[in-house]
Amino acid sequence: MPAVDDMIDLFRVIPGKPVRLKDFDPSWNGDHRIPKKQRKDFAAQVLAEGVESLAVAQELLYAADSWSVLIIFQALDAAGKDGTIKHVMSGVNPQGVQVTSFKHPSAEELDHTFMWRCSKALPERGRIGIFNRSYYEEVLIVKVHPELVAAQNIPDAEVSDKFWTHRYEDINSFEEHLSRNGTLILKFFLHISKEEQRQRLLARINEPRKHWKFAASDLAERAFWKDYQAAYGEMLEATTTKHAPWYVIPADHKWVSRAMVSAIIAREIKMLDVKFPEVSDEKRRQIATAKAQLESE
Repeated sequence: MPAVDDMIDLFRVIPGKPVRLKDFDPSWNGDHRIPKKQRKDFAAQVLAEGVESLAVAQELLYAADSWSVLIIFQALDAAGKDGTIKHVMSGVNPQGVQVTSFKHPSAEELDHTFMWRCSKALPERGRIGIFNRSYYEEVLIVKVHPELVAAQNIPDAEVSDKFWTHRYEDINSFEEHLSRNGTLILKFFLHISKEEQRQRLLARINEPRKHWKFAASDLAERAFWKDYQAAYGEMLEATTTKHAPWYVIPADHKWVSRAMVSAIIAREIKMLDVKFPEVSDEKRRQIATAKAQLESE
């Protein structure tokens, strides 16, 4: 079997290199060296191992109280963000993870800078924070719909190429600050094809139990498909960095995206080499005393 790390490297966006989304296949369904009949089973094994590894890593993170982990998910509608989060984090203690979903900004949020609402939700040391959408919406949906900038009341704002360049710079500086201060940042773009999105939106319509997922805005935004592809490509190229890389994850097959995301998170947290805190001699004496006291009762 090929190494999982070899597959992971296929999806990492390299800083300084041009990004073309058409170079990333959303329908990728496994390494060609694995027989097709075995790929789903292999992915299930990768997911299970990743979930188990993440559970152990979370305990270490909490005990060490030094690093925090920020995981960002961005995707077009129906790409599977919720399901990926649910499956990948299935073995994690709920007390050690927080998931924040960012929707249309409120009036209060619009009265602050575009980073404000996400800054408030950052994970503390020892915890894993997941952003279901994030400040990247400000260079995606807002870029596709630049009229939204007016609601932010930015003095003398002129929506030009420089405006977006400044936003990319703000994001990169923010993430560099987080990285320097002990936050591991992992960013995933779940890359779905237009046809697979169509099928999933139809499923929401055709199955009554999925009607709650349907939103008319999903179809409205689908009309801007090409604009979003361009915005994502420009964003990925401008904001993938050594300390906060982007991964373009094939999302047409949910079993692929869940396995790959799980493997990447498990690998990157393991590379932090977090250890349990060392116990001092004084603490050991206290433990010995407590043990003797309890055993004598």
